[in-house]
Amino acid sequence: MNPFDQAAALVHDALTGFSESAVPVARASRASLERLISAKAAPSQPANPLPAVAAVPGSKAERLEALRQRVLPCAKCPHLLARRSHVVFGVGNPEAELMFVGEAPGEDEDLQGEPFVGKAGKLLTKIIEAMGLTRNDVYIANILKCRPDMPPGESGNRKPRPEEMATCLPHLMEQIEIIAPKCLVALGATAMEGLLGQPVVMRDVRGRWHSFKGTPLMATYHPAYLLRNQSLSEKRKVWEDMLQVLEKLGHPISAKQRGYFLPK
Repeated sequence: MNPFDQAAALVHDALTGFSESAVPVARASRASLERLISAKAAPSQPANPLPAVAAVPGSKAERLEALRQRVLPCAKCPHLLARRSHVVFGVGNPEAELMFVGEAPGEDEDLQGEPFVGKAGKLLTKIIEAMGLTRNDVYIANILKCRPDMPPGESGNRKPRPEEMATCLPHLMEQIEIIAPKCLVALGATAMEGLLGQPVVMRDVRGRWHSFKGTPLMATYHPAYLLRNQSLSEKRKVWEDMLQVLEKLGHPISAKQRGYFLPK
């Protein structure tokens, strides 16, 4: 018997006893006694029953689409909302073993609503294909889902602020949770900063394994960096990072792949 039933029984018995005795007491109305008797007899119910939990769609694709529909109207950053053309949610295979994470959409991505479609995106596609994969095999997303706004009259892209990334990070975390990739690759220092929640120096974190919520995390240079620094040695550094990723995934690596960007 729960506490409410016990209390109702005690009050009911006491009032019934008083009504049968000669001791003058405050009278209990018949209606009050009947309500108490009904309460005593009725099966106990939680005082505040929890609402029924909505069924979670089964497939990863369905869960990602449900998340996308929640993210598209996001207005947590009014300054970004005022300037954006599209929310850039993410693209790729919901069942992907490998997930690439960038920092934020640029102008091309904002206009098309898809991550990594500009010059840096085309280079990322070439890197993925050199790994023996396609964009349809992996998943690509950003820390920030909206393009960082630029001051009026200024062009280009700015680095997202820590508070902007912290606001948007829960969306990415839910994407990672749904996809459950075997490996994450952070493209650039800002992406690593967004994931880890602290500033990083790329030369200190690049090329070795880290962890994000239990998922192996590799840090490498952003493709935009390679567009600015096209030396063979810098390309080789990124490729060595990708070889580590392929090994972690258990994918075969050919002699040709191992020789990419080595001095002839």
